[in-house]
Amino acid sequence: MKLKILMLLAGLVGGMANAVAADGELSIGTEGAYPPWSMSDASGNVTGFDADVGALLCTKLAVKCHFVVQAFDGLIPALKAKRFDVIISGMSITADRKKEINFSVGYAELANMFVAAKGSDLAGITDVDALLKALDGKKVGVQAGTTHAHFLEKRVPNADLKTYDTLDQMQIDLASSRLDTAFADQSALQDFLDKPDGKNFQLVGVEIKSTFDPTLGEGIGVGIAQDNTELKAKIDKALCELIADGSIGKASQKWFKTDISRPCN
Repeated sequence: MKLKILMLLAGLVGGMANAVAADGELSIGTEGAYPPWSMSDASGNVTGFDADVGALLCTKLAVKCHFVVQAFDGLIPALKAKRFDVIISGMSITADRKKEINFSVGYAELANMFVAAKGSDLAGITDVDALLKALDGKKVGVQAGTTHAHFLEKRVPNADLKTYDTLDQMQIDLASSRLDTAFADQSALQDFLDKPDGKNFQLVGVEIKSTFDPTLGEGIGVGIAQDNTELKAKIDKALCELIADGSIGKASQKWFKTDISRPCN
């Protein structure tokens, strides 16, 4: 499903973030560079799982969707500045983020994993504690501003952490042997492995779920301004209906080949 990006100036949308826009439009901030969650192309199209979730949500709310592409670590500041109404961008719900913005119910969850060169000393590790210990002194790539970065800062403070604005930048350094490993959600790493540059790499056999450490969050949610309780209530209701009827599960099967939808509690 392709959705045209509407590039909105902050001054024009400043008054739109306290409810679904009066003219029946919902502006959605997304990274556009985190496959298969959200991708944007040179023609201004946004695709991916979160694009489909946004389209399903807007249909349920009877509004039109417009996506605004923004670097991931700038999404929360941009939402607080009212440059768009919500964030749908594979964003994990965490305690730190909830200090700045509100979140919908979680609608998806996927395991976090490491990727390393085949035959490396990391590749064969299958125990999480052994893996974290082995990361001391290693060059580890993560995307800036993510739960993956916060997790490693907390759990492996002696790792040589390298942060990147986009996954593509991280993957270039990984393929060029400038990193020993990289940490991201399983789908993002599989995207790298499916490329020619990833042929000599493999997933490390350790899945780290959000229940392992609170820095990894409470599932993926829609980011909403803290004062916009009306919109949160509408989005929560719509998401729970879309999860219950299988729509979000179907979308995740399309992009991840598995159902990553997260049941409403």
